[in-house]
Amino acid sequence: MVDYRITLFQALVPTPTKCRPGRLPRSLLPKPLLLSFLSSDSGDSEESMSAEEMAALMEAVEEKKKLIANLRSKPWRMKRRLHILREAQAFVDKFEGALGGKGKGRALYAFKVMMAKKWIKFLRDFENFKTACIPWERKIKDVESHYGSSVASYFIFLRWMYGVNLVLFALTFGLVVIPEILMGLPYGAIPRKTVPREEQDTAQDYATLMDFNGYAKYSVLFYGYYDSQRTIGPLKFRLPLAYLMVGIGTFGYSLMVVIRSMANNLDVGGGDDADSEFTFSWKMFTSWDYLIGNPETADNKYASITTSFKESIGDEQDRQKDENVHLRRFLRVLANFMITCTLTGACYLIFFAVKRSQEFAKRDDLSFYEKNELEIVMSLLGLVCPPLFEAIAELENYHPRIALKWQLGRIFALFLGNLYTFLFALFDEVNNKLVEEMEIRNASEWFMKEYIANFSRYSNDSEATPPPIDPADAIRGPCWETSVGVEFVKLTVSDIQVTYMTIFVGDFLRAFFVRFFNYCWCWDLEAGWPSYGEFDISGNVLGLVFNQGMIWMGAFYAPGLVGINVLRLLSSMYYQCWAVMCCNVPHERVFKASLNFYMGLLLLILFLSLLPVVYTIMSMPPSFDCGPFSGKDKMFHTILETIELDLPKFVGSLFKGLANPGLIIPGVLLMVLAIYYLNATANAYMHANNELKKKMQMARDEEKAKRNNKESTNEVEKDLEYLLPGRVWEPDPEPGEEVKEVKEEKPAKKSKKKPGAEDVEVQKDVSLASENPNAKGPVTKQPKKSKGPPKE
Repeated sequence: MVDYRITLFQALVPTPTKCRPGRLPRSLLPKPLLLSFLSSDSGDSEESMSAEEMAALMEAVEEKKKLIANLRSKPWRMKRRLHILREAQAFVDKFEGALGGKGKGRALYAFKVMMAKKWIKFLRDFENFKTACIPWERKIKDVESHYGSSVASYFIFLRWMYGVNLVLFALTFGLVVIPEILMGLPYGAIPRKTVPREEQDTAQDYATLMDFNGYAKYSVLFYGYYDSQRTIGPLKFRLPLAYLMVGIGTFGYSLMVVIRSMANNLDVGGGDDADSEFTFSWKMFTSWDYLIGNPETADNKYASITTSFKESIGDEQDRQKDENVHLRRFLRVLANFMITCTLTGACYLIFFAVKRSQEFAKRDDLSFYEKNELEIVMSLLGLVCPPLFEAIAELENYHPRIALKWQLGRIFALFLGNLYTFLFALFDEVNNKLVEEMEIRNASEWFMKEYIANFSRYSNDSEATPPPIDPADAIRGPCWETSVGVEFVKLTVSDIQVTYMTIFVGDFLRAFFVRFFNYCWCWDLEAGWPSYGEFDISGNVLGLVFNQGMIWMGAFYAPGLVGINVLRLLSSMYYQCWAVMCCNVPHERVFKASLNFYMGLLLLILFLSLLPVVYTIMSMPPSFDCGPFSGKDKMFHTILETIELDLPKFVGSLFKGLANPGLIIPGVLLMVLAIYYLNATANAYMHANNELKKKMQMARDEEKAKRNNKESTNEVEKDLEYLLPGRVWEPDPEPGEEVKEVKEEKPAKKSKKKPGAEDVEVQKDVSLASENPNAKGPVTKQPKKSKGPPKE
């Protein structure tokens, strides 16, 4: 008869045996006898385990858990790791449940452990699923492995912009466009939804549709198509209110997302700032991009890091050099003057082009250039001015990183100046259309009165209702909101065409020429001119920011513009990824600005895009015969009308009270005081951080001085040096000095005692940095004289 208790105990606690280094001991492998014993269904076998056996089993399970946790640090091959991991997990899953509870409680405990592990596995798989659902993640990783994280950051920013515009598209189409299509009046029911009869013959021509006239102009893409009824459809949907709130909510959501992204992307670690400490240490340990998987990119990154070190060393040397400051200042002033003149000329050229387009609008025989002169001029300025700015910036002799920021700021100023000049010229045209609209409105009212009077005279019945006029023949105003929306849509489409053509000609055809004509050319086309093009990170980011500013500004006048931008961003992701992988080469030197710099530009253009829309809503009268706000003096009166007719009276009284200047002015003052307090608190924290940095620097200097057995660098400690009872930094006596001289100096040291310690002998402090007195080193004292006779 075999005693299974003894066998089980021996299986769990075996005798120590020798095993090969790095191999798992046999004591940690599951035993067949233990498996058969614990897998038995009889209650006697469960109760037959003694306390020692349970403790041994628990110890074995804990060893397996430790092995699973520390398996990565084992110097084993991957095949052995996987094999041991599977065995250890099977062992833990099998016997961990047997350690909890008694009798039937063990099954419940085992079930709980199993469910907990299943839940953890489900959460891990769900996280992997969410990561796999991120759009274009693999494509961006592919670009990142070939060109580094700097180029991949552009595509990450592009994907972020696509997500923001997708939310704006859902808001606009879900609350404005789709309700108008489903519940609004159909096409041809009213004049604003009907093409005029004189335009119907050419309304479907390709040239007309590409100019966004004809049927494209009288569609849901633009402001003028939407009905002005307070409620539409059986659901009594308030379309004018929804249109206004979506226009305001677009800016609110965009502002919230941009600020949140800026807060999440704060620079928490450095090396890039001019005032950061340990510049060379940051460059040494954090410069390498571990996501690079292409040899050419790795070589370029290596050269870039080397150049960065050389520049940092050069900057440290330049700080100690004397230079002609007046000449540098003169050149920088001259460069800024030339750039200012260029910006002014570009703005005047756009204003002149807008004025010419207003004159061309009165003619019918226009060429292709005359129809698209404004878009061509703005696109050419965007192509010509940035290289000109870069050439002028050579006079300033800035550091490449600072020069990049100046270049980005000037290009942004060019884009913004062009956009606002275009907008001012448009609003000048709008003022002319408002005057024309008043004349047409008076003429249409006079026409309706004459039409009714003539019909009554003709029918000899003053109460007879005249037949309705065909919507295609009705007199209609210019609808200035739709005209502004058409200009924004044309500008966006023109920008898309120019961008894609620039990539095709400047990157693809250039790379095709260099690749296939390099073998039969006079010089090396790959190493010299024209070579392969580099991906312009900053220019593409600024193009995205400028395009998004046009979308924010024009979406109120053309709700379909958001959908066009979503298609543009979607196609740009695939087109530019193909162009980068096919036509471009990695950068030789990368000086990328931080993501918050781009976000700051995006926040600025968001604020500047908000201003004309707010001015339109609050100050300008809407068109009288088109759009959801026709018939009202101002667009914001829709909110007042809703508060007055749809909400309880006390809510209206509450809003009126909140709009009282007596409450608004104290609220603004309170906000100003709160901002001042928060700013003062932030400055105090910054000052405290600077003081802590100084103290940490002093502590590091002291530690270095003690470690190197040098004098203290602390000025306060130097001043109080004579008050210390034992001076660690006292120099050792010269080898030739007498011991007597040393002893004569000691009473002078002992005389400097603290009050109340006259009878106490103060021992000399021994620093950790001082030499070991027992160590055999150079002799600095004479040996003691022996009393006996000298030995011969």
